[in-house]
Amino acid sequence: QAELVESGGGSVQPGGSLRLSCAASEDVYRRQCMAWFRQAPGKEREVVARFYKTGGWQYINPSVKGRFTISIDIIKKSVDLQMVRLEPSDTAMYYCAAGPNWCPTAPSQYDNWGRGTQVTVSS
Repeated sequence: QAELVESGGGSVQPGGSLRLSCAASEDVYRRQCMAWFRQAPGKEREVVARFYKTGGWQYINPSVKGRFTISIDIIKKSVDLQMVRLEPSDTAMYYCAAGPNWCPTAPSQYDNWGRGTQVTVSS
């Protein structure tokens, strides 16, 4: 009965790929802003990618731009994060979140969160 449930995390070697998926409940899926965040131990939680449905734009963190892609699956009611050419610095817990219409950057402004899925990149 969770509102957001992440899946697809795991351990890969540098240069590998993973596809994360976030399944949303009916009410949460109707939110205009869906996002992926990540947090490594001892570091601040940071936005990875945001998807604003009404505005039709996406934001990709410059540190992962060209390697990560965010998308919405209207059939599965999920928000996916495709990650390629993964690097050790990508190692973190990845969280899915839903937020207000202005689709902010700050984690504190998001209303709904999943429990996270771990991504580990090492040789």
